[in-house]
Amino acid sequence: MGDKSVSTISLKALVEKRSNKVIFIESDNDFVDVLFSFLTIPMGTIIRLACTRSVPLEIGCMKNLYARVEHADARVFPTESCREMLLCPRNGVESHCENLKLKITNGNPTQYFLCSNDCTHRYKLFSHYKDVLCECGKPMDREMSLSVGKLKSSSFSDDGVFCKGLSGYIVSDDLEVMPPLSSPVSSFLTKVGVMDATTTEEMTFNVGVDEVLNLLICSFVSKTPLTDILLKHKPEPKLSSEGVQQGIGFKRQTTGDTVKEEKKISVNLLVSKSKKMVCYAEAREDFVNLLLSFLTVPLGLVLKEMQDSSSSTKGCIDQLYKSVQDLDEEYLKSNYHKEILIAPKLYPGFGYENHLLGIEDGQEALYYYARYFRHDTLLEIFTNDKTLTPSNYRVPLKLKYCKSLGDYKSEAGFLSRPAMFTITDSLMIRPISPLFGVSVLNELKVPFADIEMQTVQVGKEEALRLLVTSFLCDSALTSVFLSHIK
Repeated sequence: MGDKSVSTISLKALVEKRSNKVIFIESDNDFVDVLFSFLTIPMGTIIRLACTRSVPLEIGCMKNLYARVEHADARVFPTESCREMLLCPRNGVESHCENLKLKITNGNPTQYFLCSNDCTHRYKLFSHYKDVLCECGKPMDREMSLSVGKLKSSSFSDDGVFCKGLSGYIVSDDLEVMPPLSSPVSSFLTKVGVMDATTTEEMTFNVGVDEVLNLLICSFVSKTPLTDILLKHKPEPKLSSEGVQQGIGFKRQTTGDTVKEEKKISVNLLVSKSKKMVCYAEAREDFVNLLLSFLTVPLGLVLKEMQDSSSSTKGCIDQLYKSVQDLDEEYLKSNYHKEILIAPKLYPGFGYENHLLGIEDGQEALYYYARYFRHDTLLEIFTNDKTLTPSNYRVPLKLKYCKSLGDYKSEAGFLSRPAMFTITDSLMIRPISPLFGVSVLNELKVPFADIEMQTVQVGKEEALRLLVTSFLCDSALTSVFLSHIK
């Protein structure tokens, strides 16, 4: 597949001169596709990218989760690839995002590993991570280059990635995406508070990857990200926790008249009775696996859950999500493309058994093949239907998901084996330690006599609430387990 990326996209903006604010921009589908792709980016990738900006953004407690993975002892994970999956999670629709004109990449090129035991012809497996175990028991550590060809998919074309045709779009300063205006422009300007056209001027901006990244980060903390980025304003990089401290309510999912019995995770909370806050929690690896998995969740899924809650961000990224929801289907390529934006899935292999969030893995890639010479010499991996010589033949490859190494088979997540952990209210995680617990109480100035132990059960509803609060505020455990109880 040829690279269709460009270095910049040109935008026309209407600017209010007196207030020096962007009223709206006009754009074709190239820029709107880039905006919509924000919803598909995993949270771990957003945190990593934010840390490279001049003013790093702290997204609630999630930065603490990311730092824990980054600095954890390697023995915590069954393979180094498990850590890599959390620090640089793959986008569930990365094959679509490869066609964006401006790409927000994960920083690391995609790698392809086969078994060093020459059993690829038999088991037909490959991995994106080194040392994942093959079915034969040997590590998949033979790196192969990819011979890139045209992907066998009808979902890619020259008329956009998510949006259909060459329609022009209106994007307001708070990232509301609208189709071409059906009402007179004067009505729109009046609606946004512009009463006199002479106070406006048209400006042209060329935006590249750097501006797009800043726009993404700015959208978490500002209601005017286009003004802030295009006109060089500087927003304060803090998320709002308004509405979070009172708790977040979700509608319980039911099927007919029955509620499906679900797995529960038991967590012990050490609570300050006088301050009515969780000082820290003690839990097993199943709870920590749940917390770490938040780094692999696409932004769109976090915003989807926020639609059912009473919370919102200080910024306007939730406005972008609502725009996709409200956009008429005639402007999107298909219902499928809308679905992968408002309910994006994990990259194949990033889910695990009994994942309480209930997020599905995306579809497997079905277009990889190994090319052999005379049935025994492996030549390359490729993605298209090559015309093979009579002495060549191909083997379809399937992605290997397994995160485990050695005798211990991890079906429960990213950690290597059963263990106990201490988790603070802001989701700082440590192997369980009385000394660490005492240091937390000392820092909070909570005497031992003020502590009581509470045991809570975490199911899907609590897991979703934790996902949203870890995105919004720095006191996730208190917000979820204490504040929502009436």
